[in-house]
Amino acid sequence: MKPTKHSLSVAYLIATWFKSGLLPKAPGTMGSLATLPLAFVMIYFYGTLGIAVSAVLIFILGLKATQIVLKDSIDDQDPGFVVVDETVGQLLAFLFVAHLPINLWAYIFGFAFFRIFDIIKKGPVGYCDKNFHGAFGVMFDDVIAGLMAAGCLWILYYIYPPLIVGTIF
Repeated sequence: MKPTKHSLSVAYLIATWFKSGLLPKAPGTMGSLATLPLAFVMIYFYGTLGIAVSAVLIFILGLKATQIVLKDSIDDQDPGFVVVDETVGQLLAFLFVAHLPINLWAYIFGFAFFRIFDIIKKGPVGYCDKNFHGAFGVMFDDVIAGLMAAGCLWILYYIYPPLIVGTIF
């Protein structure tokens, strides 16, 4: 990203998830990692409601921030440094298990499932990536990836609960 007069604006701070998207390697992964502390706090204190409300509020703020950033990014309709979409998707990855006393493995699997769906962009994620455009398109494929990751985490919990809850790690 070339710095512009807007680079320090609130919109850029939100779109880059407090500049985590400006890190030189794997900005989407860095944005997802930067979201995990928020996910932990929301789950610990507020459970499912905290994750859901955070995801919705950040989606709304991220949509507006992404609209502003896209106006400056004429060449790129999904700039890599915009990672607020990863933030929303990563939060949603924990939606179905946020009511449980999850352990570190749940965060690791939730992170991995989300990143896999977001990177490979197959099925509904790929459909949304190709067919929705603008700020909504940037954000929505990650919502779908997050919900798919949530489904996988929920299935993993029902297959082997000690891997997700309890004191393993």
